[in-house]
Amino acid sequence: MLHTLLVILHLLGATVWVGGHIVLVRVVLPLALREKDPRRIVEFEHAFGKIGIGALVLQIGTGLALADPWLGGWQNIFSHPTPASHLVLTKLTLLVLTLALALDATLRVLPRLDKTRMRSFVIHAWGTTVLAVLLLVVGAIIRLGGVR
Repeated sequence: MLHTLLVILHLLGATVWVGGHIVLVRVVLPLALREKDPRRIVEFEHAFGKIGIGALVLQIGTGLALADPWLGGWQNIFSHPTPASHLVLTKLTLLVLTLALALDATLRVLPRLDKTRMRSFVIHAWGTTVLAVLLLVVGAIIRLGGVR
């Protein structure tokens, strides 16, 4: 029962995280670029930010809890490499890249966002979206038992 709940919560977090970024890059960014108005981006980030970060934290927590028994314990991730440990390490790498992009956008790009710097945010947003989709794909591969 706990495993099922963790999977459902993990999927809900992924839905919000991935879906929010797809809305950002396919709806909000094109409109902001067309209008040359960074306020659209800032408004979306303020509205989605707390929900998105909450979803990401939920995914991290549930992902760590789901990976532990699948790996036979975290101590095995390096000491007994398996296809499972490689997939988990792939997800962790994608997560670190995601966090780096998100932090850079939050701390450096968004505070300085104006009409001349919107392209920098576009690169961050697309990068985060691609990473989110890759995390989803690797998660699906894990859930489905690996690549066949």
